[in-house]
Amino acid sequence: MTLWRGLVSAWKRVEAGHDAVFVARWRQGVRREARRQQDTLRALVLLESLGVDNPVAYETLDLIPYLVADVHEWHQRMGRETFGDAGVCC
Repeated sequence: MTLWRGLVSAWKRVEAGHDAVFVARWRQGVRREARRQQDTLRALVLLESLGVDNPVAYETLDLIPYLVADVHEWHQRMGRETFGDAGVCC
């Protein structure tokens, strides 16, 4: 049992070292790019829901239920305090 705990502890130290050397430097840039891509996708879905033709409408139609959950965070990041009618958000 103590051998197992020692191996787990050693593995965690190796993992932390790997994270510090290879991942930490790019983490902020990767998060920024992921957020930019998510915002682009949300904007496409929002435009589609407003009636603007979307070139990838067929692919994004199934995503609408998943994106509704994080509309609140998105519209606050875009600088709007409220979004939509009463009861839709906020």
